[in-house]
Amino acid sequence: MKTVLEIITSTTEYFTKNQIESPRLNIEHILAHVLRKKRMELYMEFDRPLGDPELTPLRDLVRRRAQGEPLQHILGTVEFFQHSLLCDKRALVPRPETEQLCELLLAEGEKFKARRIVDVGTGSGCIALTLAAAWPEAEVSALDISDDALALAGENAARLGLTERVKILKSDLLNEASGPFDLIVANLPYIPTDEIAGLQREVQRDPLLALDGGADGLLLIEKLIVQAAAKLASGGTLALEYHLSQTEKIVALLKAGGYHDIRAVKDYQDNDRFMFGVR
Repeated sequence: MKTVLEIITSTTEYFTKNQIESPRLNIEHILAHVLRKKRMELYMEFDRPLGDPELTPLRDLVRRRAQGEPLQHILGTVEFFQHSLLCDKRALVPRPETEQLCELLLAEGEKFKARRIVDVGTGSGCIALTLAAAWPEAEVSALDISDDALALAGENAARLGLTERVKILKSDLLNEASGPFDLIVANLPYIPTDEIAGLQREVQRDPLLALDGGADGLLLIEKLIVQAAAKLASGGTLALEYHLSQTEKIVALLKAGGYHDIRAVKDYQDNDRFMFGVR
């Protein structure tokens, strides 16, 4: 028999050897998941002994995490903007940077006058569902080319009670979307193809379709900038998340596409990450 604290301590060391970031936090989340507790409740049960009924499933999850499977896949959920979303290999794991994009949009909601919104490359649905929950009056569409991602987005819409509010549609970028839209937002694949092999193990568990942005990472972003120009309402905004090395190219593409009030915004790590342009 081992206690909760002994398991946390030994697994933290094991995760450290296997180059898992935030090793103690990871085992605390996994252990809380197995015990069906909140993570902070573990601190009140450090002396609790654990037997085979708890240790057997725990060992399997610890092994999977040590091999690089994302924590969010193991837990089956991810916390995103105060919502608990289903999360698995069908779509990109939502990142904190994308939460910040939602924060930026919501903070300037009146400026954007967002009433008709489309989220392109919705993945898990995290952006579309966050905006729909915050703006009950908005008409929100969530587009993706992946059937797997669309299924996951639909499950998350049902989970948040937003099935009737968010239209989920299979589309190659904006091909199947009927404008005009007040806000087009997208976190499209933006990793240059040659850089994918060097990404963290966890990131490489995301679908390749959600990562690969072509030779320079801008293959889909460039196409979207052109499409969005024809489907934005006058004064409508295009909001993008992108790779920090692409700022100058994206600004040039937006200017060439007739956008104005173009601005780049940094993420919390002080990297260029978000771009806004107005039609």
